[in-house]
Amino acid sequence: MGFLKDFKSFLLKGDIINLATAVIVGGAFGKIVASFTNDVLMPPIGILLGNVNFTELKYTLKEAVGETAAVTINYGSFIQTVIDFVIIGFCIFIVLKAYERSQKKEAPAPAAPKGPTQEELLTEIRDLLKKK
Repeated sequence: MGFLKDFKSFLLKGDIINLATAVIVGGAFGKIVASFTNDVLMPPIGILLGNVNFTELKYTLKEAVGETAAVTINYGSFIQTVIDFVIIGFCIFIVLKAYERSQKKEAPAPAAPKGPTQEELLTEIRDLLKKK
C-alpha cells in the first residue's frame, strides 16, 4: 500500500501536472509551427527559388522497378524540419529571456545610514532648550 500511496502523491504533485500541460501545449505549438513553415513560409521561398516545392526535393538512389518503390533521400522534408526546429528554438529562446527578465530581482537599495530616532532628536532639542 505504501508504494501506491507514494505513486499517487507523485502523480498529483503540481510539477508533474505542469510538465504534462507543457508537453501537451508544446505538441500543439509544434503543429502550429509545422503548419506555418509548410503552408506560409516555404511556398514564397519555393517561388523565389524557381517554383520549388521543398517537400518534393529528393535525391533518387535507386529508381522504382515494377512493384518496388524508388529509394530516395528526401532532403526537402529535412530542410523544412530544420526550419521548424529553428523557429521553435527561437520562440523558446524569446520566452525564456522574458521569463529570466521577470525573475530578476532588483538589488535591494542600500540601507540608509541609521541616524537618531525621532525621540532621540526631541530629547536633544529639549536638553538644548533647558541649557538656554
